[in-house]
Amino acid sequence: MKKLAFAIAGVAMLSFATSTKDASQAGGAQKPNIVQTAQQAGNFKTLLKAVKDAGLEETLANKCCFTVFAPTDEAFAKVPKDKLDALLKNKEELKKVLLYHVVDGKVYSKDLKEGQKVKTAQGQSATISLKDGAKIDNAKIVKTDIEASNGVIHVIDTVIMPK
Repeated sequence: MKKLAFAIAGVAMLSFATSTKDASQAGGAQKPNIVQTAQQAGNFKTLLKAVKDAGLEETLANKCCFTVFAPTDEAFAKVPKDKLDALLKNKEELKKVLLYHVVDGKVYSKDLKEGQKVKTAQGQSATISLKDGAKIDNAKIVKTDIEASNGVIHVIDTVIMPK
């Protein structure tokens, strides 16, 4: 009798675990990825076009995990038009600039330290400053810790350029 009660309890627990897993998958409880999160925000159209043109969309949508310092459309508008047009036409340079905005792993605002050097996916390091508000290089971080299924996004007000 004891074995039967134990077996029934085990089946009940297994059934609950399975139904919970199915519900989260069927209910769409999964967070959107980095690309989807940027699309939903609505103010990253230039960034998303550049990511697609540079061939980085698939990586930022499906690989894990990244921190993206994401310039808004207003940030891209600060770049002189001729310079931006030239950058958007040169896939290799565009890719370098975009990868300079990406850091491997999830880096939350609480993890940022004054003077910290963060190694970008482009290969160079960008500098974090916390004096007079958080910055990466010369870009002010205006919104932090936007969660995505495969990383985190920090919104910046300026396009940062590799040295």
